[in-house]
Amino acid sequence: MLALRLARGSRPLVQLRRLFVAAAAAGTGFLLLATVGHAAGHPTTAGDSLVRLLWCAAPLAATAQLAVSVARSDPAARLQRGMAAAGLGPFRLTLIAASSTALTCLLGVLVSLVVFFRLRGDLGGSPTTALDADLLGAGHPVPLVGVLMLLALVPLTAAGATAFSLRPRAGGDPRHGDHRTRVDTPTALPWGIALTAAGLAIEAYASRGAVPPGGLLPLPGRLIGSPPGVLAGWALSACGLVLSGPGLVHVCGRLLCAGRPGSLRLLSGRVLQQESQRIGRPLGVVCAVGSGTYAAVKVYEASPTSPFGPLTAIGATVVLACAAASALTAAIESRAARAHTTAALRRLGAPASVLYRAAALRTSALVIVLGPLTWLVAETATLPLVH
Repeated sequence: MLALRLARGSRPLVQLRRLFVAAAAAGTGFLLLATVGHAAGHPTTAGDSLVRLLWCAAPLAATAQLAVSVARSDPAARLQRGMAAAGLGPFRLTLIAASSTALTCLLGVLVSLVVFFRLRGDLGGSPTTALDADLLGAGHPVPLVGVLMLLALVPLTAAGATAFSLRPRAGGDPRHGDHRTRVDTPTALPWGIALTAAGLAIEAYASRGAVPPGGLLPLPGRLIGSPPGVLAGWALSACGLVLSGPGLVHVCGRLLCAGRPGSLRLLSGRVLQQESQRIGRPLGVVCAVGSGTYAAVKVYEASPTSPFGPLTAIGATVVLACAAASALTAAIESRAARAHTTAALRRLGAPASVLYRAAALRTSALVIVLGPLTWLVAETATLPLVH
């Protein structure tokens, strides 16, 4: 009840972010329901339905990532003075944040459930012609208990990811009101690089003779014949990029501070190093999504047929929108966390143009380092498939 009251009393910008989470949950829920509908309409092709269900892991992970980003930026999840005396300690605030995330995602999946049954014609009228009736299993009954259990994955996954990300930690946590300026060097960069390299190697090995002619990596709607090894390699590469994100952002900051930096480079580099943990993971997600999108477009251009389907468009939209929204939310959160430093610089007489140029320099450094790396991973991933 407290989580619901906090959600109702939030500012419009916070409500808008939660609306984005609900929309992402609705898209992911609709893809899960489409998998159930296809399984009901094709009971003899259990393997195809399982592959369709596995494809839903990408939008599900993207929705959970967006939910975590929104929960981290929610003012209600920050420990303020006097809250502990009222019984709202770090652990209780984490539970409230997870409950708010679950409620938001629950709203989204309920909307997807109504839309799914409406498109199938189960709520009256004939099935819609916007989607192929075969994709939703129109005319075939679906198990309601199974549908509800599958839909529960979305709010449970998002709430679990939120609780894990916002769990109380020993030491300084800016989310819990500790504003000590301590720069922690990310240590996961070597592991991320190793994971990306392993994923590319697995993909190169599994793609030899595994790609069916005329059907390169079919996605939902044209999903039959996907080489599991290639998909596993892509997934490992994406996880490696996400894991490397904080380390790469920290490296960008170190490069800006290298040599004899001026005040502008020093300010930009120190900000990137200090904020690497906060913005690194969302930027890693953006790199992974960008690499996968580039690789997918290049692979499908080499295919003699057009294997894209309507469910592919829904899944791609959910993933791309969640990645962009997560990065934007992390940038806003980072700016809010630097509000005290920015105010101190302005009191010392720093002009606004210096702050704008520092922001432009940080953005340029990130693009220069992360852009070519994303392109290199995408090109390496597509080489075994298009040659």
